[in-house]
Amino acid sequence: MKYSKYSAIIIGSGIAGLYAALKIEQQVKLPDGILIITKSKLGESNSRYAQGGMVGVLKENVKDSTESHITDTLKAGAGLSELNTVKFISENSDRVVKDLLKFGVEFDRNENGELTFTLEAAHSVNRVLHAGGDATGRMMEQALCKQVQSNSNIDVYEKSLAVELLVDSNNTCKGCIVFNDVTHEYEIVYSPVVILATGGIGQLYKYTTNPSGATGDGLALAYNAGAVLQDLEFVQFHPTALAIDGEENRFLISEAVRGEGAKLVDSDGQEFMHKYDSRKELAPRDIVTRANYNEMSLNNTDCVYLNATCIDSEKILKRFPNIYKKCLENNIDMTKDFIPVAPAAHYYMGGVKTNIESQSSITGLYAIGEVSSTGLHGGNRLASNSLLECVVCAYEVAEFLKSESLYAPKQIDEKIKSLINIYESEIYSDEIDVTSLKTELKDIMWSCVGILRDEKSLISAIDALERLAKEFPRRRKCLTKSEYEFRNMLIVSKLIATCALNRKESRGAHYRTDYLQTNETSVHSLVTNQEGELSFA
Repeated sequence: MKYSKYSAIIIGSGIAGLYAALKIEQQVKLPDGILIITKSKLGESNSRYAQGGMVGVLKENVKDSTESHITDTLKAGAGLSELNTVKFISENSDRVVKDLLKFGVEFDRNENGELTFTLEAAHSVNRVLHAGGDATGRMMEQALCKQVQSNSNIDVYEKSLAVELLVDSNNTCKGCIVFNDVTHEYEIVYSPVVILATGGIGQLYKYTTNPSGATGDGLALAYNAGAVLQDLEFVQFHPTALAIDGEENRFLISEAVRGEGAKLVDSDGQEFMHKYDSRKELAPRDIVTRANYNEMSLNNTDCVYLNATCIDSEKILKRFPNIYKKCLENNIDMTKDFIPVAPAAHYYMGGVKTNIESQSSITGLYAIGEVSSTGLHGGNRLASNSLLECVVCAYEVAEFLKSESLYAPKQIDEKIKSLINIYESEIYSDEIDVTSLKTELKDIMWSCVGILRDEKSLISAIDALERLAKEFPRRRKCLTKSEYEFRNMLIVSKLIATCALNRKESRGAHYRTDYLQTNETSVHSLVTNQEGELSFA
């Protein structure tokens, strides 16, 4: 087995991971360089699918203020957002956006060369930056990828998975075990800093806007290592995914389309959001999602419709070129036709519990972006806050590491040696075809741990997931990428279902039909894996 060492390991190559690598390289002494591990190719991540934009609370936007953004974020968070975290991220928005411009990230500007801002649901003012019209994530990622690829201090392992974190008996992370999906070889990589930037969990659900790689890998890694996880029951379902199935996900119809004036209607063209909330289409996502879901159930249909014909056609072509193109590919002209839409799993508010410096409960282990739970989003993410969290936390972890000595560990203890031994000694002869198992898991999560939940459905989900686990004998070492993904999907699915069963209230994106009230006291749910057993802090 190969052994190597780095000053910092970043697992994941989305915007959070790329920007963290660049900022650490820029600000920190690196005796052994930086390693980025990505299970796809550089540039393929959930970040690139972010269409609407990124919140930017900028000084030149005189109609906006950090106070306004903080208020909007706290309202959307349903009582679970942490004020200090929200305040920190909002107040650092201007500084980080200006820094991104230096790395070649170009947001859209008007004819006077000024940055332009759009409105999205639950925001009180226009404050959402965008790039390429409706290709913000892709444009940001492309710019950062270009910088990473030209940086000699940053190595990239493509088509590789981190399959185990090396945590010693002092609860300190010393590196990770990497599996190369092409050669099927393992490598032990030692480092004093491991940063999880693995994204979300959308592929746990039958319908999702997330790409195939969003299988909860970072959460499973952290859970297996004993890190504290937070608010795992909170899954955000986007109300408007294109109701036409693709190979791996559903195409997102950005919230910004509603921000520009599009209306939700039934098959007869009748608007219905006024029945659910006075803010109509610009109500928080959980409300709009449940409204769409309810209309579909009442009318026994598999979609509702988004009417964007009220938006000027020239504006549509300029502001939403990629959405327009995707709709045309499916014989829908959004300047003339209604767009069939339905809810889909979109973003995860739960994650590895961290402080604002991205530190987890394990020394040397950090988490940034969607895999983390900083306290920004609470129970229901405010639109376009996700990319802002990615870049502010990436910037801050680099600042924090300035004072750290980043030399790879020279010694490891028996706990780590015994873990490495599992991957060196266990031999499996037969690969498990997990295709049907993945499909069944997604069906279980969508039907029983989805938009509407109750005790019966959640217990049914846990039982069904336990049955699936019996059909999949792997617990640590696996043979293929697909097996590792299913291992991780099983772990995280059971955690989400169990935490959802434990939270006996409806709050934000977590909606229990048997507990419709919201408890007076808002409490985070904390969970950890102690000696192989699930325990609640």
